Amino acid sequence: MKGVVILGQGELEIREFPDPEPGPDEIVITMKASGMCGTDLHHLREPCRRTEDKIFIEGHEPCGVVSAVGEAVHPQEASVGDRVMIHHYDGCRVCQYCRSGWTQLCPNAKVIYGGPNGHGAHAQFMKVPAHTAIQMPDGLSFKAGAAISCGAGTAYGAVKRVDLCGDDTVAIFGQGPVGLAATILAKEFGARVIALDIGEERLQMAKNFGADFTVNPLKEDPVEAIRALTIRGEGATKSLECSSNPDARRQAIQCVKRWGTACMVGAYGDISFSTQEIIQLQKTVLGSLTFSKNMMDDCAQWVVQRGIDLEKLFTHEFRLDQAHEAYELFDQQKIGKGVFVFD
Repeated sequence: MKGVVILGQGELEIREFPDPEPGPDEIVITMKASGMCGTDLHHLREPCRRTEDKIFIEGHEPCGVVSAVGEAVHPQEASVGDRVMIHHYDGCRVCQYCRSGWTQLCPNAKVIYGGPNGHGAHAQFMKVPAHTAIQMPDGLSFKAGAAISCGAGTAYGAVKRVDLCGDDTVAIFGQGPVGLAATILAKEFGARVIALDIGEERLQMAKNFGADFTVNPLKEDPVEAIRALTIRGEGATKSLECSSNPDARRQAIQCVKRWGTACMVGAYGDISFSTQEIIQLQKTVLGSLTFSKNMMDDCAQWVVQRGIDLEKLFTHEFRLDQAHEAYELFDQQKIGKGVFVFD
């Protein structure tokens, strides 16, 4: 089979790999859709991975059909022909975090598929432990399932993390794939949404997806703009920072009102802010890392129940052999969210 590997410093290759065979507790997925995530760009831009033991197939938004199962896999876990999304983590499977479905928090033996130590979904097939498979509800497309497998699922996890309500005003910093998904879901929760980004195309997408207001931090002070849009100029009740930008992280804290909550969603990098913001103004700062297996299932069921169109998050579709073009456009922020599709 063919698979996309990212080597760092802007380099990637399409390589040949043996078709995977499942072990006793594993399954093989025939891929139908594999989303591109902003985390992929961190891998693309980092120092070169020159040793083969550090090179893995990219892609951690997997969605497809089970094509093979190991002899120890129970039919309730997975059967040939099942339409599934993949929770792209594995762990020791016995610690409290693994048992609760938060395998990404495992302190003992964490594997990230499509990340630093596990083959991912930008390939014709993907082999994973059977327990990572989440059955897709009827009515959920493969592309929507791929979105939920990381980007939209991460947005759902963050919205739940801050306990977003209909009477909230939420400022969402960064309207990339996760931020746009957060805008869609926050509106479905009934909140008033202020979307922020330095790209006018992404701000227009946020407006099309239901944002009540948009703010470009390059054109106006974002904290002052948010305060001007809120009751008595006090600020948003909650904020989600989805860009990983240090300035945006600080502004996400500054823009919320007294007793407000700021949630850091964008991965990597540093944060710097005055403790006066959280002590004297009684603010709460949270972090949110993706979602549990149960939450992934809940998100898929909720999206179908509400009739939410997550496919509109994808602005471009690519075939596997277009990987160079896809990531060049993605790295230059010339597209929204991309997805590799398979026959």
